[in-house]
Amino acid sequence: MKVLTLNIPDNVDVDNQQLAMLVASRLYETGKLSLGQAAEVAGLTKRTFAELLGSYDVSLFNFPASDLSRDIANA
Repeated sequence: MKVLTLNIPDNVDVDNQQLAMLVASRLYETGKLSLGQAAEVAGLTKRTFAELLGSYDVSLFNFPASDLSRDIANA
C-alpha cells in the first residue's frame, strides 16, 4: 500500500480515523476501490464500513442509475 502524509491545519477538527473514512468512502464512491479495499483503507471490517457509508452521504449500492434502468428493463 501507498503511504500518504498530509499536513492538516490545527483548527480542523478531524482525527485520523475520520480522515481515513473520508478518503476511503470517496474512493469507494468514485469506483476507485472495492468495498473490501475501502474498508481496509479505513481500518474497518467490510460490514462496519458499509454501515458507516450513509453517514458520509455515500450509497452502498455503487453503480450508475443507468445500470438500474437497464436491469429493470431486462427483468
